[in-house]
Amino acid sequence: MTDTGSTRPAVDTTAVAYSSEPGPTGWTGWIVFASFMMFMLGTFQVIQGLVAIFDDGFYAVTEKGLLVNVDYTAWGWVHLFLGLLIVAAGAGLLAGNMAARILAVALAGLSAILNLAFIEAKPI
Repeated sequence: MTDTGSTRPAVDTTAVAYSSEPGPTGWTGWIVFASFMMFMLGTFQVIQGLVAIFDDGFYAVTEKGLLVNVDYTAWGWVHLFLGLLIVAAGAGLLAGNMAARILAVALAGLSAILNLAFIEAKPI
C-alpha cells in the first residue's frame, strides 16, 4: 500500500500569502552586497589605520611626500575612526536602518576622498 496523504507542505505558507507587509524586493540582494562591501572597506581602513599608528616606517614616502602634510599617526587615527564608522554603517545598512543608508553613502564618498589624499603612501 502507498501513502496517498496530503501533498501540502509541512510549513504553513498562509502567513506569507496573506501578510499585509510587502515581500522582499530585488534590492534585498544589493543591500546585503553593499553592507558586506562596507564591512570589508571598514576592515581595510582599520588595518591601514593601525599600521599607520604603530609602524611609521612601513610606508616608503615620508610625511612631507604626502598630498596633505600630516603625521602618519594622525592619518592612522583618521583611518581607524573612519573604518569603525564604516563597519557600523554597514551593520546598520544590513539591519535596514534609513539613517545608516544615508551615512553609508556619505562615508563611502569620504573614504574615497581620504584614500586619494593618502595615495602617495605606498608601502613598496
